[in-house]
Amino acid sequence: MTGLLEVDLSKLETSVTDWKSVVDKLEALATRAERGLQAKADGARWAGVNSDVTREFVRKTAKEFRDAHAEADSIYKVLNDAHAELVAVQRKLKTALEKEAPALGVKVDDYGSQDDGPVIHVFFPHDRTTDDTHTEEELGKAHNLAARIANLVAHAQEIDSSVARALAKSHGGDAHDFGHETYTSLDDAEQQRATELAKLGTRMSDHQFAELNAIMKWNATDPNFSTAFYKSLGSPEKTLEFYGRMALDGTEGDNKERLELTKQLQRNMGTALATATDADNSSHLPPSWGEQFRRLGTKSIELYRGGINPPYGYQILGGLLRYGNYDPRFIDPIAEHIVQLHHKNPDFFMGTKPMAGGADTNWGFNPSGKDGAGYDPLTSVLEGLGHSPEAAKKFFSDDMVPTVYNEDGTVKKGATLDYTYFDELTKSDFEWPPDSLAAPGSDAVAHARDGGPDALGHALEAATLGHSYDDPTPTLKRDDTSAAIMAKVVEAYGDPERIQDPMADSLGRMGAGYIDDLNWALNDNRTDSLYYPTASSGHAQFGESSAIKFLSAVGQHPDGYSEISTAQQVYGTTALEAQVHDGHIDQPHAREIVRTGAQVQGIIDQSRADQVKAEGLAKDEEYNKSLQKNAGWIQFGAGVGIAAGAAFLPPVAAAGVAGTLIPVFTDAGKGAIGQQIANVIGDGAETMQHDSASSIHEQTSEIYRAGQGAAASPMESFMRNHGIHHDDDGFGQNLEEALRTGYGLGTDGASQRGVLPDA
Repeated sequence: MTGLLEVDLSKLETSVTDWKSVVDKLEALATRAERGLQAKADGARWAGVNSDVTREFVRKTAKEFRDAHAEADSIYKVLNDAHAELVAVQRKLKTALEKEAPALGVKVDDYGSQDDGPVIHVFFPHDRTTDDTHTEEELGKAHNLAARIANLVAHAQEIDSSVARALAKSHGGDAHDFGHETYTSLDDAEQQRATELAKLGTRMSDHQFAELNAIMKWNATDPNFSTAFYKSLGSPEKTLEFYGRMALDGTEGDNKERLELTKQLQRNMGTALATATDADNSSHLPPSWGEQFRRLGTKSIELYRGGINPPYGYQILGGLLRYGNYDPRFIDPIAEHIVQLHHKNPDFFMGTKPMAGGADTNWGFNPSGKDGAGYDPLTSVLEGLGHSPEAAKKFFSDDMVPTVYNEDGTVKKGATLDYTYFDELTKSDFEWPPDSLAAPGSDAVAHARDGGPDALGHALEAATLGHSYDDPTPTLKRDDTSAAIMAKVVEAYGDPERIQDPMADSLGRMGAGYIDDLNWALNDNRTDSLYYPTASSGHAQFGESSAIKFLSAVGQHPDGYSEISTAQQVYGTTALEAQVHDGHIDQPHAREIVRTGAQVQGIIDQSRADQVKAEGLAKDEEYNKSLQKNAGWIQFGAGVGIAAGAAFLPPVAAAGVAGTLIPVFTDAGKGAIGQQIANVIGDGAETMQHDSASSIHEQTSEIYRAGQGAAASPMESFMRNHGIHHDDDGFGQNLEEALRTGYGLGTDGASQRGVLPDA
């Protein structure tokens, strides 16, 4: 770290300039040798042995000038690229160390490098006045800073290593001979090295494997590198053979180091494949690659000679599709084919799973171990759509005109489907494959079918919210198409039988992303509603009945409940503040905001209480844990992001929950609104349950008490900020009455028009 920070890159810049001068001079010399010396030798009327020797000597001499030029040009281009990249990395490192670290109040130590990369320690100096206690926000920021610094140092090390290799190969081992390896850029040198390592396959040592991952990590989003790398593998089938062998080799046994390297390869190759198959990039693979992948999808790929039950192409490809933002033109036809295969035979791919397994599910073609072992390509491709918002939106849109495929991946001309992909995947009796290699009787077997619903939730998140479901810095991107898909989500998942626990958090985040339209729906989508959208696109009309059913159904699941509750508090806070104009408060609108917000909370509270009655106190413990995770947002204080018409509640480092985007009624005064949101969440958290009671009756009473506190938190904050008192004869009491009325409407609406628990 210190070396990168202090190195004088101006010296490298001088070398680049010098080499450019050498290139220009050698170009002139080579041209003169070819047009002068060699041309004259070739045209001379020589005869005899001496003429043959002399002419060949002249030709070799002229070639050496051209080879010298090529070598110098290669060195110049590599050094020039390296200088540009190192300057950018150094600039980012200086910003992190000289601005961000002091602002956070931390110091940074460099412990050098180990096998898995640089070791950076970011810590808070001892401070007796604070007793060395720090918030989750501060600890999370320190952790993120350390990770970013380590990545910058690792990137610089990879650049340095690549340059050293390229220069050595350009120069060669013979001091009296030019004409060795030449490169058009640093990327070209890195791609060639990556190809050399990939050809070793499973014979790569851990050190070589780490080198391959390092090169690919920093170049996977570069179209030239990614396209050249995949072309160098030979073909789609050779690609599947390479990754398939690496995945099985890396997940076999208990070698944790090799497994971690294989997880990195999965992510890097997936990201690179998404880059290389994006037809909008200047450099990309031809469309035939997608067609060949489809044809290989149901073909057995022999990874090892004589292997029993070789995997199908889609099972191997699925491991790569899980990472990267894919072009719809590439991934959607593959997703269509896989869903059609599943519709015809849900167990089509399950016959190739190994018979023996252990408790560890990190096997197969999904080394990450997330959402299955990788033998079910349906889960894999849905996870891929979860990282590909445009592709997911197109796939689930009513505008999608399906292409029907034969089993071998060729187009079935003239054929049509009698179902949509959304309806097929969201039906209550959909049969998810048991994608697990866990030993019979283990806990993992009970959750073998959880990966599918979880991945479906991720795909729907991307389709409705416009960003990858796990994007650390997302932007809410809603349009008419995504809103129409959300309308279908609200309608479909108003049926609790369709909701499986693994996807409840996704439904909660989708509800949070459309909390404005859910509020409008509770006003029965009236055009005179204060929630009537001013934007011409990106809004859905759910209808009051559908909104109540959806909120009621999602509220039966702890993660969904906590997402909706928090989102309503945030939205209500910004909506109330928007009613203040030049010191004047629009009182009727303020009352309606309090009433509607309380109604939302009442609906999900009644749903939660009904679920606890159906499943017992153990269920309520799950609610409390989920609320405690989301309450970690309090620690972010004014750090709550307000941008592009949405509030971003970032992931809580300690809890690991996903970030959530929530539309705001107004983003005026972003800093003040951010702080107020944090305060409101804090107020709600103070009223939150901490322990389950000893009886169902006591527990449901506690649910209502805590829920009313959460519903009241935006109102209480608003009243404090604007000097409104509870004992006022007018406005203060009107707000309290709106709160009580709304909460009662919510609990009654859930009881009368909601849905019963799916216990």
